[in-house]
Amino acid sequence: MRKSIFLVLLISGCLCMQIAAQNAKQNFKTGLTFVEAGNHKDAITQFTKALETNPEYAEAYLKRAESFEATGDLQNAADDLKRALVFEQKDADLYYNAARVNYGLANYSTALELVTRCTELSKKSESAFRLLARVQLALEDYSNALVSINKALSLKDNTENNFYRGQVSEKMKNYNQAEADYGKALNKDENFSEAYLALSRMRLQLGKTETAMESCNALLAKEPGNKEALLIRSRIYAKQTEYPKAIDDISKILIKSPDDKEIYLVRGIYYQEFTQHQNAINDFSKVLLLDPAMTEAIYKRAYSYEQVGDFKSAIKDYERLAALSSEDLVAQKHLNEARKRLYELNRETAAPKISLLDPQVFADSTLKIAKNKSTVSLRGKISDASEIGTVMINKAPATFFKSGDNYEFTAEVDISATDFITVVAGDVYNNAKTNRYSITRTEIDPPAISILAPYASDNGEIYLDTDNANLYIEGTIADESTISSILIDGVAASFALGDLNPRFTATINVANKNRFNVTATDSYGNDTTTTFVLNREGVSLLEANPMGRTWVVFIENSNYETFPSLEGPAKDVTLMRSALARYDVHKLIHKQDMTKKEMERFFSIELRDLLRSNKVNALLVWYAGHGKFINETGYWIPVDAKRDDEFTYYNLNALRASLQSYSAYMTHNLVITDACESGPTFYQAMREVPKERDCNDWEAVKFKSSQVFSSAGYELAVDNSIFTQTFANTLANNPNACIPIETIVNKVNQAVTQSNQQRPKFGKITGLQDEDGTFFFMSKK
Repeated sequence: MRKSIFLVLLISGCLCMQIAAQNAKQNFKTGLTFVEAGNHKDAITQFTKALETNPEYAEAYLKRAESFEATGDLQNAADDLKRALVFEQKDADLYYNAARVNYGLANYSTALELVTRCTELSKKSESAFRLLARVQLALEDYSNALVSINKALSLKDNTENNFYRGQVSEKMKNYNQAEADYGKALNKDENFSEAYLALSRMRLQLGKTETAMESCNALLAKEPGNKEALLIRSRIYAKQTEYPKAIDDISKILIKSPDDKEIYLVRGIYYQEFTQHQNAINDFSKVLLLDPAMTEAIYKRAYSYEQVGDFKSAIKDYERLAALSSEDLVAQKHLNEARKRLYELNRETAAPKISLLDPQVFADSTLKIAKNKSTVSLRGKISDASEIGTVMINKAPATFFKSGDNYEFTAEVDISATDFITVVAGDVYNNAKTNRYSITRTEIDPPAISILAPYASDNGEIYLDTDNANLYIEGTIADESTISSILIDGVAASFALGDLNPRFTATINVANKNRFNVTATDSYGNDTTTTFVLNREGVSLLEANPMGRTWVVFIENSNYETFPSLEGPAKDVTLMRSALARYDVHKLIHKQDMTKKEMERFFSIELRDLLRSNKVNALLVWYAGHGKFINETGYWIPVDAKRDDEFTYYNLNALRASLQSYSAYMTHNLVITDACESGPTFYQAMREVPKERDCNDWEAVKFKSSQVFSSAGYELAVDNSIFTQTFANTLANNPNACIPIETIVNKVNQAVTQSNQQRPKFGKITGLQDEDGTFFFMSKK
């Protein structure tokens, strides 16, 4: 019974195989019918069906490759020929065709391997050696190309082999041999257009204009509209200074190619050389309509504008060229030449004009400087029709810069051993102007500053009865001279210039400040700075939450595309959210699996706008996911980051810049990074042993803080984070009304040190304002 079943199965299998083979052959034959009818698209469909039935059908691969090539799909043709070679490894013609198609795709290295194998299988195939020479020519291997084409010629002295030896000889700068080879090619086939063109070009390059003209005319007699022949003949005419004939040939090309910018450029050059500059301008303008960035057309049109006296248009073109940024060497040459021409066209002889803005200049060019001043700060303006090249003050270079249509200069000048200040300004055309100022010494008593409102005691203490961030100030200045500036913590106050002993007013921001400075400077440079201390004893130190509105942002990256996925971040965030539930947190934001683009946008724009519009005072950012520390720079790894591609990581310098933009309206920033391989994030200013703070210390609460706590240095972290567990447990088991970050840091340090795993780092974020405040977690009442 079993034998019968086996025989039935065996016979069935054989029948299926025969049917499949018959189907493949039928599809193949149908494909051939479509090929004969010129219907390659349907032929490809049939050959594909044959190959689906029989993937080892070598002839089907060959025929499908031919149809792909007929439709212009060289890549698929090359792929099919490669598959066919698996089954037909001794077929020289197959290697030749595969090499030829890859050559057409500019896959020269692949073509070289294939055609070399072809020559090994068929050592007397002149077409194979010719193709080998062409491939080597494309690879700039001219010596071997010469050997290969000579081998082809030894096998068959025909038109093509002579032509390609001419090509190789030309590349090897053997121009006389190239000319002879092109001539031989034409002797064997007088209808070979490419040989005519190559021979004409070669003779023109050798300066043989008469014979070059002969070969050009011979081709044009056969093909009157041949574009390349007309172009070469125009160049021959131009070489012979027969510009009308050269222009006529170019115009014939433009009749059939009215939008060819290169041909318009050539005709414009001929017009320019023929001193017909208006016609040249017209052609260059047509070029620029077709390609506004063609630097050669801009440069040459500017030159023609010069020749017809239209200097305004010439300058405009030169300036347009100077504004273009290009790495093209030809464009760079035009740019350098344009700058030289622009320099000459703008040449003028007027000297610059110098105006001193500060200090004030009195009659007879006198400067009044306080007796006790050994240096003076100068600020002035220079106007000139040209660029300023140098500014010297007392023979020393001064700093100057463009400001609108004029230049401004600044300098700190030593006047301890001189009674004069000399300013010399020179433009790029060496036109120079010298202004000399004499110094008169004045009184040296500094101004006296008094605050009228709010009341200030004799020792400069101001008592506040409100915790308002803005404070209105009114005061007076007493001085023998007029006052030139009044600054309160660097911000200008309002007062009447020119009045003696003026009153001043200002509204300043005193949030997180315990003092402010007022600096007054008189017209002779005498200045004084007075510090006023703010006493807030009358203000309730702690309200419902002295930390103010507090937000927490969790970034949880777990599901990575190329990095190992993590389970820990999700658990850690859940644990921390539970621990924070008993603390006064106004809002929790939970972001998951963020890409680099999402992280950049969130921190630089979205979070900034949320914090500002909601008037948030304290921010905690918690990151859980992969991290990297490369070349002294820390990175968080977005979920779409690529391994070993640093550019795809989120740079912590970008985070620092974003936090900086929040600082104007934020008091506390705390960044916690639970990331493996993050390295010592912001390590430059780490505290060695964090001192635990008291939340009844109003300075710790109200003064700015910018802190970071990192779970790992350079070591890899594990999914089960002791860092996060200890952090959350410390929050959950805290019996007090508040807990400072330093207390949590010390608890976490003890735990991870005992486990001999991660080594946390705690400190200030470099570059962000930190007034030695700190971050408190305030328990809900």
